[in-house]
Amino acid sequence: MSKRILIIDDEPDIREATQVCLEVAKGWEVLTAGSSYEGLEKAAAELPDAVLLDVMMPDMDGLATFEQLRNNPITQHIPVILLTAKAQPADRRRFTQLKIAAVITKPYDPLTLADQIADILA
Repeated sequence: MSKRILIIDDEPDIREATQVCLEVAKGWEVLTAGSSYEGLEKAAAELPDAVLLDVMMPDMDGLATFEQLRNNPITQHIPVILLTAKAQPADRRRFTQLKIAAVITKPYDPLTLADQIADILA
């Protein structure tokens, strides 16, 4: 089943590599945003099946962006998967308390990323 995934990450290389992984492996439609603000706009306008969200970004970090997604009735139902290099036990506990769909640690394996996301969304 085809999915629409929104990637919100300030690193162009990561956005592009992740987009290619998902398009090639699953044939999914992938939308991208280079900032939290752009991502919030696209999430509300496009209503993707899931959001892949970088935690560490300038201006507004991923957790603040997640809160904004949850506070908006239009986007509050969209599953959010965090992409992060911050995977300490304390961070993971905090993410679990926030009802994040999942956490994928960077660097991730591009060959298995699409299957990981498919399993999370199943």
